[in-house]
Amino acid sequence: MTTSAYPDQTPTTKRCAVYTRKSCEDGLELEYNSLDAQYDSAVSYIRSQAANGWRLVEKRYDDGGFSGGNTNRPALRQLLADIEAGEIDIVVVYKIDRLSRSLCDFTDLSRTFERHGVSFVSVTQQIDTSCPAGRMLLNILMTFAQFEREMTSDRIKDKMLATRRRGMWTGGYAPYGYRLENKRLVVDAERAEAVRFVFRRYAETGSPKTVAAEVTERFGARADGVEWTTGNVYRTLRNCIYAGMMPHKRTGQTFKGQHEPIVDESLWNDCQRIDEESASRKPGERRESSAILKGLLKCGHCNAAMTPAFSSKKGGRRYCYYRCVAAAKSAASVCPVKNVSAETIERLVLGQLGVAIKSPEFVRLAAEEGGWSPDDVLSAVADVPAFIEGLVPMERARLVHCLVDEVVVRDDGVDIVFRKDAVKETGHANDGKTA
Repeated sequence: MTTSAYPDQTPTTKRCAVYTRKSCEDGLELEYNSLDAQYDSAVSYIRSQAANGWRLVEKRYDDGGFSGGNTNRPALRQLLADIEAGEIDIVVVYKIDRLSRSLCDFTDLSRTFERHGVSFVSVTQQIDTSCPAGRMLLNILMTFAQFEREMTSDRIKDKMLATRRRGMWTGGYAPYGYRLENKRLVVDAERAEAVRFVFRRYAETGSPKTVAAEVTERFGARADGVEWTTGNVYRTLRNCIYAGMMPHKRTGQTFKGQHEPIVDESLWNDCQRIDEESASRKPGERRESSAILKGLLKCGHCNAAMTPAFSSKKGGRRYCYYRCVAAAKSAASVCPVKNVSAETIERLVLGQLGVAIKSPEFVRLAAEEGGWSPDDVLSAVADVPAFIEGLVPMERARLVHCLVDEVVVRDDGVDIVFRKDAVKETGHANDGKTA
């Protein structure tokens, strides 16, 4: 009898799970889609490692139509649950970004894998976390994956802003009173009449509660089957889309829209004045600040944006201000700016617009926009303080955003950078005076 000089070297069985993901649902209805292609590629790789004891688990983990920017995905949650139950030894994917595009999320996933003794393999990138070289390469590739995701996000935001600048609809549900045709807002005649009724009656009564009751009685419930409420009336009155404008929430700017307005500018302005006066007569009532410098104001010390905020003082008086985002996020911040009174900074900026409003560049642009002669424009703005005082907050905001590119608040003054296409001057103000 002959005895082998080598012990039994049968490899330990390693249970392999394949995870697949596709960001959008397009093409998932096909008989053979992207998830199937990823799965077959991973299965082929697992079979090539059969000599090392790799065995495919029967359960599939497919996330179709889910972003890699977070871990809130049903198949991924099931995969993690099976890992914690000790049912998986190796996770196999087609590419690492199928599992996650976020470096922070992937770090957490890697710790979960390591805690349960699970390895991670990327078929197309030759990554195996069971060795140090594989883990190093994984970290490098994940850094690039997150960079690509952030660049994609920035490109989308820039495209959204550019689209809004052109006055185009960027997607989502159409506001009540409009419908979508070829991705454009088109007036819905029947519902638009209800919107006009809201504006007309509010201009006459100044009471959103009365308007809500009357519009429900005359036109019935809204499209969602819910009766008009005071909140619905307020949101309708403050939606500048009805006046032919297109807002951009991230910057607070508004642009002339390509869609047809439902209410004319005169009626819109009347309602905004009434809304502003009504809010000022009710101390302590929570309402949105005009925030005419939203999207323009920046902290000169932290190089961070300054966003509008408010606080309520004794007696119900509302105090509005702009705060440095960086200082607000850090309790240890030594920012000398931190907060600035909204009334003070807005009055300062408006006070510096006199020269800009009368500049040849602005007069030319205003004349072209309104179809007037330059002399008509100069006559209208002859008394600049009176001209600005006669504007409602939304009009003031539009004027400021037309003229100003950036307002930088420093501990020793304020720098106002005017838009080059509107005026060729940059001002520096200190305590309300031009330096």
